[in-house]
Amino acid sequence: MAIIKPFKGIRPPKDLVEQVESRPYDVLDSEEARAEAGDNEKSLYHIIKPEIDFPVGTSEYDPRVYEKAAENFQKFQDKGWLVQDAREHYYIYAQTMNGKTQYGLVVCAHTDDYMAGRIKKHELTRRDKEEDRMKHVRVNNANIEPVFFAYPDNAVLNALIMRYAQTEPEYDFIAPIDGFRHQFWVIDNDQDMQTITDEFAKMPSMYIADGHHRSAAAALVGAEKQKQNPNHKGDEEYNFFMAVCFQASQLTILDYNRVVKDLNGMSSEEFLAALQVNFIIEDKGTEIYKPQQLHEFSLYLDQHWYSLKAKEGTYDNNDPIGVLDVDISSRLILDEILNIGDLRSSQRIDFVGGLRGLGELKRRVDSGEMRAALALYPVSMQQIMDIADSGKIMPPKATWFEPKLRSGLVIHKLS
Repeated sequence: MAIIKPFKGIRPPKDLVEQVESRPYDVLDSEEARAEAGDNEKSLYHIIKPEIDFPVGTSEYDPRVYEKAAENFQKFQDKGWLVQDAREHYYIYAQTMNGKTQYGLVVCAHTDDYMAGRIKKHELTRRDKEEDRMKHVRVNNANIEPVFFAYPDNAVLNALIMRYAQTEPEYDFIAPIDGFRHQFWVIDNDQDMQTITDEFAKMPSMYIADGHHRSAAAALVGAEKQKQNPNHKGDEEYNFFMAVCFQASQLTILDYNRVVKDLNGMSSEEFLAALQVNFIIEDKGTEIYKPQQLHEFSLYLDQHWYSLKAKEGTYDNNDPIGVLDVDISSRLILDEILNIGDLRSSQRIDFVGGLRGLGELKRRVDSGEMRAALALYPVSMQQIMDIADSGKIMPPKATWFEPKLRSGLVIHKLS
């Protein structure tokens, strides 16, 4: 069963939300955050990217930067830019992209569920990134930003959410940069909150969609606090961390594409000949061509687009990893032909999120920066859940979720 609870959210007043809210800490660098914050002292970047309050070039891992985060978090509360709700609530967070809306429930998940594997992951985490987020949680004694979960579709929860969606939201704004709509409701009815708790208790698992490092950091800090408290009971606030949970079928996963700097010493003709061993190749001409189905790829090379269809026997539809196009392309193209084995460390490859479109792949190749581009058919949420259920790990750079959660709509304090 999935253990969740409501919490006393710390939130901006309605008239300040658009000044406070921001993009997540990990989708932009320090200078982009500095530029977006500008002269807005209420921007959440002063808490999640506090290096912007130091001279350009200051490391985001400098101990003074973490201390500044805590100082700014307290300042935001002292000035009334962030205010804690008087009682515990669940919340609803809706995002609308290209006319499609997905509705998430903002809850506190239990660290024990993460440690026991009931909150399932599909990516590996790096210890240095975990430690960075742990420092941020420790110094603020709070989950400043939520993690992004998926749960199996649930008719009872969907009906409850849709009922609230017909009412006036607490927040409703179009975010700069991405241009997507974000709405937020406060659930204050005790019966509705009990229904949410009960429905999640029926779920054997929840799934991390995005935010593996934040999830790990929150769970590890919770475990630390358990050990430090001789009177630990298990219901303390530090046992919980903040998550936005969406029904799996509502989520949009975009393609996550690859661009490579060279063809491993081969000519274009030699490269295409090598591909013919495992793929059926069709020249699609000069117009942008997007993969139409699983196991089909688009290759952009020498101002031409090609369809590559993986031949039977090159993949295993009964293996949750072997069926993935990211696995097929990594094995049969990047590793076997181009000798790019470690996608995390190789300097010969880069990755382009699908929101940028295939035109971005064309631009980077035509500019001479890259030699070729490979577009993939998007991974499905069902594939992610199958992998998580099997205990396996996705290949790197496999998923790109949009829209990203905005930060600063609600914060969870650990005490």
